[in-house]
Amino acid sequence: MRSLLPLLLCLPASVLAAPDVPPPAQLGLCAACHRDDGRAGEPGVPRIAGQDETYLRDALNAYRRGKRDHSAMRAIAGALSDRDVEDFARWYSTRPACPPP
Repeated sequence: MRSLLPLLLCLPASVLAAPDVPPPAQLGLCAACHRDDGRAGEPGVPRIAGQDETYLRDALNAYRRGKRDHSAMRAIAGALSDRDVEDFARWYSTRPACPPP
């Protein structure tokens, strides 16, 4: 049981509650930089896996409205529908923040 503790600490509560979240239809838009698992490996690209769903939704909406300044994110988020924003926020909030052991 002790060997599972580090893994459980890396999992967001939403993973335990909703493991069958389908990937967003336009996952490639985010995955190009953040990867489909949300654990971006490129310098300067934030890891978004396991972030709070509300935080992710609010951040995407802030980019859409121009309240956050990052040209690439503003362009990508500006093309998203409300449903896309919900789907991306739910998807990335349920991805484990830590890599598998």
